[in-house]
Amino acid sequence: MQNIKKNYFQRRTKFEGPRTNHRIRSLDVQVISSNGENLGVLPIKKAIEAAKNEGLDLIEISPKANPPVCKIMNMGKYKYDMQKKASKAKKNQKIASLKELKLRPGTETHDYNFKIKNAKKFLAKGDKVKFTVKFKGREMQHVQLGKNLMDRIIKDIQEVGKVEVMPKFEGKQMIMIVQPN
Repeated sequence: MQNIKKNYFQRRTKFEGPRTNHRIRSLDVQVISSNGENLGVLPIKKAIEAAKNEGLDLIEISPKANPPVCKIMNMGKYKYDMQKKASKAKKNQKIASLKELKLRPGTETHDYNFKIKNAKKFLAKGDKVKFTVKFKGREMQHVQLGKNLMDRIIKDIQEVGKVEVMPKFEGKQMIMIVQPN
């Protein structure tokens, strides 16, 4: 008894992808033949019959159109083409990451130059750079040192990047985000 109830109440899995053949809900559809020729608006039964005569499937290409646009083609080939298109789009997208460089108001020149060199390398690669100047204890009384350091960074970075978020205080630290030119 328990097993029967379990099967009875299980949800049906939702079909992924476009509707095909008998899954198409509309009564009339705009049909495009397998060679790209427009066959016009046909009743769904005639459209499915035309697809079966060619040994292919009727695939709903544009379900929101009035009437929906369907094409006669092989479902396997359609899925393959869509998968190729999606992988090509994914390959062409550029993901810019955010790199963070932490400094202190009393950072020495060698360390500063090293951080600027890394920032230029990150910006040349297409990444954004977040500069963080941390203040501890009594350094909070000398905020102008942090502002001077940020101004110096802006001046040194300006040929490879531009400031996206101007220097601002967040708690005990000052942040600035630089993006590539």
